Amino acid sequence: MSARVHFVGAGPGDPELLTLKAARLIAQADTLIYPGSLTPNAVVEMARPGARILDSAGMTLEETHAAIMEAVRSGGRAVRLQAGDPALYGTVAEQARLLEAEGVEYEVVPGVTAASAASAAFRIPATAPEVTQTLILTRLAGRTPVPEAEALRGLASHHSALAVYLASAEPEAVREELLAGGHAPDTAVAVAHRVGWPEQELHLSTVRDFPELVRKRGLTRQTLFLVLPGAGAGTRSKLYDPSFTHGCRTGVA
Repeated sequence: MSARVHFVGAGPGDPELLTLKAARLIAQADTLIYPGSLTPNAVVEMARPGARILDSAGMTLEETHAAIMEAVRSGGRAVRLQAGDPALYGTVAEQARLLEAEGVEYEVVPGVTAASAASAAFRIPATAPEVTQTLILTRLAGRTPVPEAEALRGLASHHSALAVYLASAEPEAVREELLAGGHAPDTAVAVAHRVGWPEQELHLSTVRDFPELVRKRGLTRQTLFLVLPGAGAGTRSKLYDPSFTHGCRTGVA
């Protein structure tokens, strides 16, 4: 049976960063539920005329579920937009459990997460040959706790690239954790505010200086920190090195 409920990644904000599938489902939805504070009007306006459009900002889990079920029982299609990618800091699991309890089929459609959009906007890859081959996506503990084993300073001790979400209210705490984890004060930190939105701000700073930048600019909600130890490394991958042999090419001395 074809799913009539779709959890759709809305990406970081730019409507052109929606997948083709996401755009099609939004346009076909009879009921569209979106997070108002995280979704630009341009995305919501892709809904068809006459669709029921609900802002989930003031709704509970039970209320969003009831709206989805109302669409399903009337034979319609419901789309629940999730900012960025549904797999990251979303609420799909708890919503899906309610649907599964009622035997309702659903599908999850991935989206572009802010870390990918920010890396592209800064034109700085998160990974760099011989410097770091790992990107950790994490957050600072707040009203929602973080497991002790995933404390930011412990993750920072790997000296890999980091994407720190949901931490713009406490940039000084992020800096403290990064320094405690061993990142050098001059390690690059890319600050991306509302990446993909018309009002986006992009600032390249350092572990030492980025909190002051964030405070001065008043960058609060929807601000991501990319810690980029490989920025400016200038290293080269083996794959396209003339002397490197692999399955598609024989290297030359």
